[in-house]
Amino acid sequence: MFKSISVLRLGVGLLLSHSALADSKAPLPQTEFNPAFGRYFAEVASDELQGRAPATVGEERTVAYIEQQFQRLGLKPFGKDSYRQAVPVVQIDPVAVSALTLQGDKLPASFAYKTQMMAWSTRMQPQVEVKNSELVFVGYGIVAPEYGWNDYKNVDVKGKTVVMFVNDPGFATGDAKLFTGKAMTYYGRWTYKFEEAARQGAAMALIVHETDAAAYGWNVVSGTSPIRFELADKNKNQHKAAVEGWLTTDSAEQLFAASGQSIQSLRKKALAKDFQAIALSGTASISIKNQLREIDSSNVIGYIPGKTKPDEAVLYMAHWDHFGLDFSRKDDKIFNGAQDNAGGIAGLIALAEHYQKQPQPERSVVFIAVTAEERGMLGSRWYAANPLFPLNKTVAGINMDVMNVYGPMRDVQVFGYGASELEPLLDKYAKAQGRYIAPEPTPEDGFYYRSDHFQLARYGVPMLYARGGVDSVAHGKDWGLAQRRDYTANYYHKVNDEFSPAWDLRGSQQDLWLFYLVGQELANSALWPNWYEGKEFKAARDLSLQQ
Repeated sequence: MFKSISVLRLGVGLLLSHSALADSKAPLPQTEFNPAFGRYFAEVASDELQGRAPATVGEERTVAYIEQQFQRLGLKPFGKDSYRQAVPVVQIDPVAVSALTLQGDKLPASFAYKTQMMAWSTRMQPQVEVKNSELVFVGYGIVAPEYGWNDYKNVDVKGKTVVMFVNDPGFATGDAKLFTGKAMTYYGRWTYKFEEAARQGAAMALIVHETDAAAYGWNVVSGTSPIRFELADKNKNQHKAAVEGWLTTDSAEQLFAASGQSIQSLRKKALAKDFQAIALSGTASISIKNQLREIDSSNVIGYIPGKTKPDEAVLYMAHWDHFGLDFSRKDDKIFNGAQDNAGGIAGLIALAEHYQKQPQPERSVVFIAVTAEERGMLGSRWYAANPLFPLNKTVAGINMDVMNVYGPMRDVQVFGYGASELEPLLDKYAKAQGRYIAPEPTPEDGFYYRSDHFQLARYGVPMLYARGGVDSVAHGKDWGLAQRRDYTANYYHKVNDEFSPAWDLRGSQQDLWLFYLVGQELANSALWPNWYEGKEFKAARDLSLQQ
């Protein structure tokens, strides 16, 4: 399969884990975890895997490659005879979206699709309509018992259109005692807000877009492909709100003005703990025509059975998928997704290989390559709902998404810093490497809720998402920050995110040592880490452990 990159097989592991060491001014601890890591990295990022899009030739080749590696290493398969876990996915293409029409005194006649609002439906039906739905402002759209917060108290929104602010009250005020201050919580994520609106019975849920609170501009909301991917379930996703979407700031101001309100006045009211939902003037209507395509995709799962506690499990996770091919491009058509996330899959294989060379762990250790992360974390969501090991027997997990290719770092960035009892373990082993753990630089952006670990965290499983940071041993923090910014601006989700033999993978090797040492302690001890008090996933963990 990998004829085109066979020339890399012999040298890439040695190049990246040995020759780079000669450039270091002083020896660095644990800069080689698995010499084959670089080779795996290059293979998963190769052109032959065609950008690894689900339900394509690229998926079949990628899944076959991971299966072959798991089989070679002697991992026990997910099923009786297969490493594959089938994941049912539906692609929903909104081929026609009407304007959002409004009725009521002082209201504009409508808001235009994409320029003034965005809307879609994730229900599995060809035609979706919301007609003359009453408008209700529900503050931040949050029900958070651990923070004593309920924006839906004393209001019935069944069949209505709820309008709400993005992010959470802590971000809006900067008050560290309110939620978690500037650091976004789960309740600040737009995905949560749509889920809660559906639980409350809303017909339509609209979020007011503000660039600082959302952490991206309107161009990201309106310019991204409108095609949605969802898990295909038996009830055709009828449990979801019929329509989900966004309003521009200007559209929201017009909507609120018709009720004698403004964003500023409503924000002041929404930040009060005794906030009560406010009925807005008028009604809203919209229609959406969908084209549906059901897709079969696969997670790839192998594991090492535990010696004395085989029913208890420690997880390692990474997503294998990316964006595939773009035939409209005249030059490079392949989204190789090297950093995102061929490196994570290479790390998964390297970890499995290292574990197999050690004594059998007391608890089971599971290696999960999940599908459709780029389509909404669907593979991890499916696994969380259909786990190999029950979640109340899943000790904890580590997710790898974007590995460090810039050499050894003094810091280890922890996304969602201050959340769980996994962090002291990470800190212990980081210090043994002469390193320190630190929060992600922009916790207000909510990156902890934007990768696969989140789908298990929301059910209570403590999940660690960390990676080599920006404090470069050789070049310092400013240089490290510049590399991260350059990647985000010029490579992230672009066709030029390709493997480079010039990368310095010693930093990835250090991180793999950390992930191994944390996991092996969990796998060979009686530890049951939990979330810290007041964290949004602790209640789910406590409840699951009682079952």
